[in-house]
Amino acid sequence: MQENNLELEKKIEAILFWKGEPVSIKKLSQIFEKLEEEISTALKNLETSLAGRGIVLIFKEDEVALGTSKDVSELIEKLTKEELVRDLGKAGLETLSIIIYQGPISRAEIDYIRGVQSNFIVRNLMIRGLIEKVPNPKDQRSFLYKPTFEMLSFMGLTKIEDMPSYSEARAEIENYKNSQHKDEEEKTEEAEAVKDLEAEMETSEETISDQK
Repeated sequence: MQENNLELEKKIEAILFWKGEPVSIKKLSQIFEKLEEEISTALKNLETSLAGRGIVLIFKEDEVALGTSKDVSELIEKLTKEELVRDLGKAGLETLSIIIYQGPISRAEIDYIRGVQSNFIVRNLMIRGLIEKVPNPKDQRSFLYKPTFEMLSFMGLTKIEDMPSYSEARAEIENYKNSQHKDEEEKTEEAEAVKDLEAEMETSEETISDQK
């Protein structure tokens, strides 16, 4: 009987590792064709055998999953941050920084600040669970993007304002946007002035031609 229980524990551990997500005790009971009481006993034994290792069992209501021990939480957090930085790339980090320091922000504004389209990068950040989109209160046809709770957790922050130089960076980006708007307005005014001058010259030429 003890050998059978040990075999069941190994199989449960393998299933949880393979699934990589929570599995209900009821589902495990169906998989192994065992009573739920037997599954619960095997899980308790597995929990004991994992004590002192880097892997633990995590229970939530009637579900169970494999997770990392709190003893290695700092290491996992460090590796997670490194993984995110390496895989995101320069464009991804640039876009994420804009959303962190300017969010909630529309994709049009993100594109405007970066000077290029950001569709793919924004979608990639959403798939990773780093940002989320919320309805735009000023325009129900569009969305705004902001950091997720998961992103704050990855960064070890309790609130977005804890980001380094948050107020200064937010103000700097805002100043940049305002300067860009000002440049565009000046270019528009110059273009209109040129058009007015051209119109005046055409009128003058027509007047001279009529006089002749």
